[in-house]
Parts: sequence; C-alpha cells; structure tokens
Amino acid sequence: MQQRRLGRSGLLVSEIGLGTMTFGSMADEADSHACLDKAFDAGVNFLDVAEVYPVPPDPSYAGRSEEICGKWLTGRQRDSVIVASKAAGPGGGWFMGPVRSGHTGLDRHNIEHAVEGSLTRLGTDYIDLYQTHWPDPDFPIEDTLEGLDRLVEQGKLRAVGCSNESAYGLTKSLWMADRHGTARYETIQNNYSLLNRRFEDELANVCAREQVSLLPYSPIGGGVLSGKYQDGALPEGTRFAKYKDHSPRTQAMTRRFVSEKTLAATARVHEIARECGVSPVTFSIAWTLTKKFVGSTLIGVTSPEQLDEHLAAADAKIPNDALEACDRLKRDIPYPMG
Repeated sequence: MQQRRLGRSGLLVSEIGLGTMTFGSMADEADSHACLDKAFDAGVNFLDVAEVYPVPPDPSYAGRSEEICGKWLTGRQRDSVIVASKAAGPGGGWFMGPVRSGHTGLDRHNIEHAVEGSLTRLGTDYIDLYQTHWPDPDFPIEDTLEGLDRLVEQGKLRAVGCSNESAYGLTKSLWMADRHGTARYETIQNNYSLLNRRFEDELANVCAREQVSLLPYSPIGGGVLSGKYQDGALPEGTRFAKYKDHSPRTQAMTRRFVSEKTLAATARVHEIARECGVSPVTFSIAWTLTKKFVGSTLIGVTSPEQLDEHLAAADAKIPNDALEACDRLKRDIPYPMG
C-alpha cells in the first residue's frame, strides 16, 4: 500500500483510506472492528469519521461511528493510525445536523464543541485531520479558520481540511488563510467517481496549483458501479433500498445515484473493466488513484468480505487505452449524476 502526502501537511497516509459512515447503522460493532482489522492489516492507516456518522443522519445514534473507532483504537499505537473527523456544518440545505440540536454553524463555539466531542468519543487527545463537513457560505470563512487555527495551536488538531466545497469556497479559504496567517485547508473531501467527474471542471485545477489533496468519497458511486442496481434491482439491505423511503433527502439521493444515465454509464464501465481483467469495483477505485490531485481515496464497506475488491485497487494497473475509454464515456454520457 503506497502512501501519499496530504496537501503541504506532514500527514503521510495510505492511498486508500477507510470511510466509516456505515459503522453503527448498516454494520454493527463486531463487523466494523473486523473491517478495521482487515484494512489495517492490508496497509490502510487512514480512517475517516465524522461527528454525524453513521448514516442516514439521526440524532439517536450520531457519533456512534466515532465511538466504534475509538474502541478499536484502544490498545493500538496512536501514531500508527491517521484519524480524520469532521464538524457537521449547516448540512448544505440537505438536512438538519443531528448534533447540538441542529445548531451546527462553523463558528468558534460550534467547532470547539464538535472537536471536544470527537476527542472524547475517539478516546484520543488529538485528531490528525479535522474537516468542515459542509460549508457555511453565509459565515465569514476567516472566522472558521481562526477557530480551527486555535485548536491547531493547542495541539488538538494536526491539519485541517474541508468537504463538499466549491472551487470558489476553497479558493477563498486559501486566500483568507494566507491573509490572516491561519492554518489552511490541506484537503478537500468531495464526491468523485466515474459517475461524477464534476470535480475536474474547476476544483482539480485549484488543487493542483495550490497543493491541496482531494479525498474522493463514493469512488464506486454509492455502490452503483458494482452493478448491484442494474436492471432496476434494489437488493434488500443495500444503501438505496434503505434510502428510497427514508426521508426527502435520501429519496433525492436515490434518484440522483440510481438513474437511467448512471446505469448506462455503469454498463460501459463494466465493459472497460472486463477488458482490463479486474472487477468493476477494483477498476473504479484504481481509476481515481491515477489522478495526481488525489491524496487518498475513501472506500466504504459493511462487511470485511467486501474489502477484497476495494483493496485490490492498490495493486491494479489501468492501461492508457482504458483511461481513454473512460474519457470517451465522459464525453458520451456527461454528468451521469447531474
């Protein structure tokens, strides 16, 4: 498992990281720990959690993923694992944050309370990478950065990043950090896959020029690229089988991820992967690792058995003709997820 540096920080992480948003909802504690053990033994040293996890967001179990990971960290050398977490932010209009009674702005008060809560649940005295989960565009970014910077100075955070951010938001944050001398965002965690290449429109250029690393989430399109939803299937126990009737937000997500265009694009990806002799899951993750602006691709599973295909991406080689076929797919079916 190769390692990559995150932004200009001192963090060196495995090029595949383990996302934990299913830990405590779709995966119980025993299965979650089995996933963590298997990934760690394979060389994955980077974990991504959040104060609102697991999903779907719910106040009754928010923070459970951090608690599960905290128990797993007990007894391990803390510096052997790079832990990332997130402050909720205002939810991007998608949902009310399931923490602090929905008061999840990115002011100093909320950031400090979010960090202290995460430190307690994780059972650690520092977090390696701390991210804003959703931006707060109506709040001065310099005040958010100042709040984060105080915690960096206190040794509670090593580096900071953002998530679900726009090209303008990231660029403005870098400008404000430079202007005010605060910690800057070293990473951006956004949706990126063969079904959603919008990051390449503007953000990829910002990241390349400013040395900010992308942490792609949903590299297999929420499981769609595995093929499990082809031909109208909604297998019991899968994410979108659960999401389709859960809430207006998850219903909208289901329509976005599982559509005529995403399924058509998935069929094309399966053809390309078959020519390469690897599974569509392995291919889709390995494809993200061909991008120089990627720091670590975040995978997500609900059982240790699912990890084999995901982790195989670290050794998979994508030939140029397959990369060109993916670019033709992008032109033939632009923006499958809208």
